[in-house]
Amino acid sequence: MEAYCVKCKAKQEIKDAQPVTLKNGKPATKGVCPVCGTGMFRIGKPA
Repeated sequence: MEAYCVKCKAKQEIKDAQPVTLKNGKPATKGVCPVCGTGMFRIGKPA
């Protein structure tokens, strides 16, 4: 799954992606940018 990296200013593939659930019950994905190591987050079901 891809997400936007704020530090790289580009879409990157999420490394070590983990599915999480927000407080309101919506699904999301949390992980790390493979290029710079910054935390990445994307709301929505994993593809």
